[in-house]
Amino acid sequence: MEELRRLEKLQSVVSVISSRGLLSSSSSSASDLDASTSSRFLSELVLFLVQPCGDLNIDSKILLVSDFIPKVSGPFLDEISSSIQRDDEAKPLITNSVESQKSCAKRSFMDSADPHTLEKDQGVVAMVGLDAMKRANSTLEDFSRSYFMFHQLEISEPQSIFRYLPVLSFTESYIYQMDALNEKIVSESQVNSSSHGWNVESRVLFETDPLKPLGDVLEREGLLTQRIQQEFKSGKEYWALERKLCHALLNKNKICVEDVMRAIHLKSFDYRVLNLLLYKLRGVEVNELHMEFLSVSEFLVEVADDLFDYEDDVLENSFNVLRMFVGMFGPSNAPTELAKRISEAEEKYEEIMKSLDPHLSSKYQRRCEEATKEGGKVCGPSLGTWNIPAVISDEDAYRAAHR
Repeated sequence: MEELRRLEKLQSVVSVISSRGLLSSSSSSASDLDASTSSRFLSELVLFLVQPCGDLNIDSKILLVSDFIPKVSGPFLDEISSSIQRDDEAKPLITNSVESQKSCAKRSFMDSADPHTLEKDQGVVAMVGLDAMKRANSTLEDFSRSYFMFHQLEISEPQSIFRYLPVLSFTESYIYQMDALNEKIVSESQVNSSSHGWNVESRVLFETDPLKPLGDVLEREGLLTQRIQQEFKSGKEYWALERKLCHALLNKNKICVEDVMRAIHLKSFDYRVLNLLLYKLRGVEVNELHMEFLSVSEFLVEVADDLFDYEDDVLENSFNVLRMFVGMFGPSNAPTELAKRISEAEEKYEEIMKSLDPHLSSKYQRRCEEATKEGGKVCGPSLGTWNIPAVISDEDAYRAAHR
């Protein structure tokens, strides 16, 4: 998480430089990629200058740099670069396995904001922070209570949980970590509506494969399947749609209903990854009927969650299906249009449930009832009436009133 804090500081400096117009005109006339790279380079330089260095104050540092920079030439920097490269090549390889592991473990997918350093042959490893593990805990609990029954595993038996917990916990925590970065990007677009959330963190997330380090870990463990890789693609697609749709809604641009429905269906990709991992960990074939049934249930749960979190999502400019429907159909028609989609999903849910084993069907319905009582979630149509909250017609005014 230390690297995440460093990225936050860097992005803050990028915003200040951009807002004060400190980039030269030559930078602004370059391509977006060049301008962003220039902005990032200068931001790194500013952060370096403000770091404590002996008795030097800011004015002393500025004088030193102002005097030194005109004396620096391209050949001089090439000479320094070549010298450093020769020194690196001359260093002996680390042979102590413990030290090698420590060196590798200190690096994570976020250890450099330069996407070109995030290559597998450079020893990048997936790591998760404590905060991400805490956030993932509720999902893991719900997954265990709702999905283990489809694997003939009993939540009441500790061995059923702890046998698979390390892989499941690491995977979900890593995905939560990525989701937190994506939320920061969406939040940044709210502050600077012209940026489309495209900042230094975005480059880490988009110009590289954000789930590749996790995929590398699973591959080394013999757990990465084509289906899991496909769900990773679904996750990246969801994050991209979240950024696109939230930016469009914030700027009152047109929203496509196909994009919204695609996003809400993709949103539970982490549950599907965990479910597919559990099949692989158990060494059994994927049950397609169960996957189809749970996919419909996931859609209903996501919609129910969005209705429950509607006001908070408006404040945070987060993806929310009701928000999107209000933007597409207007405040008066949005509830009716959303209700149609819910009814269609409920019909499909009921139809597939008839094909499930009666004991499993009954057990899952009881779990849905428990979840509804505990957190307002709905798994299926048999659990009562859907409550669509009063829509917010003017989100800008609502946010202004609650700040």
